[in-house]
Amino acid sequence: MESYSTHAWKRKRTVDWHCESSPFFKILVVFSSMAPIGQAFLCLILFANICHGFYLPGTYMHTYSNNDEIYAKVNSLTSIETELPYNYYSLPYCQPQGGVKKSAENIGELLMGDQIDNSPYRFKMNVNETVFLCVRGPLTADEAKLLKQRTHDLYQVNMMLDNLPVMRFSKQNGVTIQWTGFPVGYTPQNSNDDYIINHLKFRVLIHEYEGSGMEIIGTGEEGTLGVVTKSDKTSGYEIVGFEVVPCSVKHDPEEMSKLHMYENTKPINCPGSLEKSQVIKENERIAFTYEVEFVKSDIRWPSRWDAYLKMEGSRVHWFSILNSLMVIFFLAGIVFVIFLRTVRRDLTRYEELDKEAQAQMNEELSGWKLVVGDVFREPECSKLLCVMVGDGVQITGMAVVTIIFAALGFMSPASRGMLLTGMILLYLFLGIAAGYVAVRLWRT
Repeated sequence: MESYSTHAWKRKRTVDWHCESSPFFKILVVFSSMAPIGQAFLCLILFANICHGFYLPGTYMHTYSNNDEIYAKVNSLTSIETELPYNYYSLPYCQPQGGVKKSAENIGELLMGDQIDNSPYRFKMNVNETVFLCVRGPLTADEAKLLKQRTHDLYQVNMMLDNLPVMRFSKQNGVTIQWTGFPVGYTPQNSNDDYIINHLKFRVLIHEYEGSGMEIIGTGEEGTLGVVTKSDKTSGYEIVGFEVVPCSVKHDPEEMSKLHMYENTKPINCPGSLEKSQVIKENERIAFTYEVEFVKSDIRWPSRWDAYLKMEGSRVHWFSILNSLMVIFFLAGIVFVIFLRTVRRDLTRYEELDKEAQAQMNEELSGWKLVVGDVFREPECSKLLCVMVGDGVQITGMAVVTIIFAALGFMSPASRGMLLTGMILLYLFLGIAAGYVAVRLWRT
């Protein structure tokens, strides 16, 4: 797969194509903008491997030059202990210059509780620095209590850079585990105090890219296809990784108050003792700082999500799931065996009787013949049965189509909420099939 640079299209769903330059191809582009049949024909030609296409739903590749400013975004605070997300700025964190601005969210993100806001964390491409943010405080009794509560509930701060979630590494029993996000704070063993994470050591992995002249086809503002020619060579850096090491550092608030936002400070080391860590308590002033390091990587932009798809830090109760499935299959097997033995015993007894005995038994039915006539008999609530069968077809179809689309790569992890949005739209669309099946069964 060839790498290339793209324009930042304003439309969210954009398909960028890197194609060979040919007059026949340009004629197809003009023809496709005139008629829907031409657009369909163009898509057929493109999928016939005349051009090499690259597509990721909901995202595009962006290149940065040296000293370009990049701002990270923050998502809702989440926890593996509770299911309630909270806004990032519900805690006394530093706010960005110009105020908090929310990002546009789709229906899937809203239902999942995502609240994506801008953050004060600013990076300059290929510039390693240690930066001061702000000094918050003194903490009120409610703020200190809230920070301690979020710390005890194991809430994580979710941050993103160039649509990549921040990742941290921790060692448990000698095994390195990857996590997304970093904790609000921590409570050491044999200690009654809570400590806040107020210093972040970021590590941004970048891949150097050298571009060349190309032709890019994409959707414009009006949704029509167009060609953009780039004759000059463009180069830059692509962000392919975003890592963090959280620390708790006790700064001198008086000294830090003399600094301005984004002013460089001396390098800060993560303390190894609790005496040099920032404790959470009332009337305490907390200074927030961060440092960033840019590291060149061989990871290409299309493969930057591989590290997240291989994570093992999420808590999935596989044993409980497997145990439940085994119990269900075991009980279903017992019921099936009992039912099968009963039917076979009744049928064997009927076959052994002579005709006179069978005629006499038909007058007083027993065993399997008591229910054999009810199999094809109309139930009492036939309309309710038809509705339930239609709903089952709707839900099953939604699940099957969603799994197929996810397996083919259309449900990109770069588009948060796309999976849930797709499921809702498929459920609504498959209401047509559910209605047809329900009416058909009702007529039958």
